[in-house]
Amino acid sequence: MIWLWIGFILLVLTALSIDLGVFNRRPHAPSFREAVGWACVWISLALVFNVAIYFMYEAHWVGLGLNESYPLNGRQAALQFLTGYLVEESLSLDNLFVIAIIFLHFRIPVMYQYRVLYWGIMGAMILRGIMIGAGWVLILKFTWITYVFGAMLLATAVKLMISRESEYDPDKNLLIRIARRLFTVTNILHGEHFFIRESGRFAATPLFIVLLAVESADVIFAVDSIPAIFAITQDPFLVFTSNIFAILGLRSIYFALAGLFDRFHYLKMSLVFVLAFVGVKMLLAHYHKIPAGYSLAVIAGILSVGVIASIIRHNRLKGAEE
Repeated sequence: MIWLWIGFILLVLTALSIDLGVFNRRPHAPSFREAVGWACVWISLALVFNVAIYFMYEAHWVGLGLNESYPLNGRQAALQFLTGYLVEESLSLDNLFVIAIIFLHFRIPVMYQYRVLYWGIMGAMILRGIMIGAGWVLILKFTWITYVFGAMLLATAVKLMISRESEYDPDKNLLIRIARRLFTVTNILHGEHFFIRESGRFAATPLFIVLLAVESADVIFAVDSIPAIFAITQDPFLVFTSNIFAILGLRSIYFALAGLFDRFHYLKMSLVFVLAFVGVKMLLAHYHKIPAGYSLAVIAGILSVGVIASIIRHNRLKGAEE
């Protein structure tokens, strides 16, 4: 089983290395067409991997799906992966608003944002692995922890409903304040470098400070999203792989939606309902299990309503201005 995990991580690292080392070796501002193209590539890879999940669990390859406390066949595993991927990808969209505020606050040119998001994903993989492992152990040892996770999701839904992205202030970030005390930080960018040698000593550039802000934002997001994925599946391999595939496509989705954030007016409310639904599902887990197929249909329906309502609203406002 350990070789399966190592193989998956190596596969992801290879894909990321090809991404930055070959296709995006030179800093540039991705065009809308390029961003959409890459987003489609990452989404397609996730769907192909979902097919692989079906066959691996159906054949119980290296013992997959044979856990006595949580047995799975190919269909169940594929549905849970796809539902988990959709939940994580949709919840990640709210995190993109925060990332946009961070880049705007520090005035980071678009041509350098891709590099920050690339290394942000590398760090997120490690942090997600640790947090998923801790969550899985807690669920195994303390079955009542599902109620805590469910309550957390409902609380997050309420917080998301009443909060505003404009309230986020990167300068108040504890990690950034610690970094400013530990390192000399330059006032200007030095290309795509995170550190430079200045007056005989190493100094951090604003790009490194932005990287810390993006990483800390992902940690805050993961505290909310990881309980959500455990409401979908408690298979650690499905939890980890669906999480990783969701964040792999975030960079391209960010650049594709960078100029369209204001058009998705009702998307945030859709995420509120998704969190509330998943929270209730986790609270009812010991009394009534909602099948993954129903969960997928409900979540996809909620997100579709939010997107369609946002498009209708935007078209009406555009028509009124004309």
